[in-house]
Amino acid sequence: MLLKADCICEQGKGSHTKCSHPLLDYKITISGKDGNDAKRYQEKDVKDFLKDIQEAQK
Repeated sequence: MLLKADCICEQGKGSHTKCSHPLLDYKITISGKDGNDAKRYQEKDVKDFLKDIQEAQK
């Protein structure tokens, strides 16, 4: 979902992935390798991040 939203994802520490978007001034960190589903407790963070991207594009 994040890659489809033009996010830039890079390898973080261990198995974590840091994702950013050019229109936002913050990053989110997701545990697990790129392509894995977000953990249940991280779903809200991902949804909020995607919502912020949509609002920034307006």
